[in-house]
Amino acid sequence: MARLNSFYLSPENWNSPFMLEGGEAKHLGKVLRTRVGDTVRLFDGCGREGLFTVTEITKSTVQLDLTEEKTIQDTRNITLAIGWNKSSRRNWILEKSVELQTRGLIFFQSEFSQGKVPAEIKESWTEKLVAASKQCGNQWLPELSTISGSLEKFIEHSAQYKNKLFLWEKADNDNVPENSVFAAESTLAVIGPEGGFSLREAELLIKNGFTPLSLGQSILRWETAALLCMGAAYLEKQKA
Repeated sequence: MARLNSFYLSPENWNSPFMLEGGEAKHLGKVLRTRVGDTVRLFDGCGREGLFTVTEITKSTVQLDLTEEKTIQDTRNITLAIGWNKSSRRNWILEKSVELQTRGLIFFQSEFSQGKVPAEIKESWTEKLVAASKQCGNQWLPELSTISGSLEKFIEHSAQYKNKLFLWEKADNDNVPENSVFAAESTLAVIGPEGGFSLREAELLIKNGFTPLSLGQSILRWETAALLCMGAAYLEKQKA
């Protein structure tokens, strides 16, 4: 059976009568030229997906009937906290976070950040996650959040995590972790912006229970460090 076309329906709209609007409706009707009677897949980004029959297509909406539904268990563990950067490579991180089944992404303000962290999650970020999910079939979208202000504010937010890691370019190069470290339950891995962390920030993180770890001898870009952490957690999970 050919892979079904997939569309995103937010959790708050996952109820009868089922309807797609805006970009998702346009994608279904105009771009993919879906017809009434066709079967499509919908997902809500929170583990739920269903098979639907298209019942009506208008210029701006699509109505559907649910025929089959299931919920996929959430087995994701790692959340990445990344020092804010003005970078076009952010979209790349968003995409890979879906493919590698990352639980969440937190963008926080660091002393060496370029620019200010936005107060609200941008719609374009969510759109990037949705596009990646359609491509790879992951039913879970990472939780996105931003934390402005000082590093102390981020540390307050981190109290909920059991396994707190601090990826630092000045950490002992002998302290390169096993993949299992990133796959532990309730893991938060912190990565600095392109300029790294100040000594004050490093000392503050260590004082508050973050374990300093090395990713090797190379000075990595932030998206490379992020990919290594996400990939390590993903590969370890495949062994389970």
